Amino acid sequence: MLVPTIVMAVLALVLLGVAYAKGGGEHITGLKSAVRLLIEVTPLLVFAFIIAGLVPVLLPHELVQKWIGAESGIRGILIGTLAGGLSPGGPYVCLPLALGLVRAGAGVGVTVAYLTGWSLIAASRLPMEVGILGWKLTVIRLASTIIFAPLAGLIANALFSGVRLDTGG
Repeated sequence: MLVPTIVMAVLALVLLGVAYAKGGGEHITGLKSAVRLLIEVTPLLVFAFIIAGLVPVLLPHELVQKWIGAESGIRGILIGTLAGGLSPGGPYVCLPLALGLVRAGAGVGVTVAYLTGWSLIAASRLPMEVGILGWKLTVIRLASTIIFAPLAGLIANALFSGVRLDTGG
């Protein structure tokens, strides 16, 4: 986490410097906007990280190994796909949940299927998608992409099944 943090800090400082050099108070406007966003997002982050911390502690290891562990095969990948597709929220919620699953013992294929299902299927986004794009285009998009989450999980299993997921925990 150190390298991404340093990269983000440098980028933030460079952008802040550019905004300051531009004049006109853009740097103050940007900082105020950042504080508002921080206030809005912080509660969501706190609860998502609480869930991510509790998932590996509360789920029995044997249950995790059976249903979503490295040896769970296609069943685990389909569970990961379904869980990802049904997971609400954006990356602030789903990435900590994926981390919790990994720390609980989820396999690499299951985790990849979860993340791919979350980004491609996104059931919580479907009502808005239907409302804006219409049901036909939404169904076409879903039918065209739904296979990719399980496929990504299978590919991850085939190529990276021996890789230990190091999450810093």
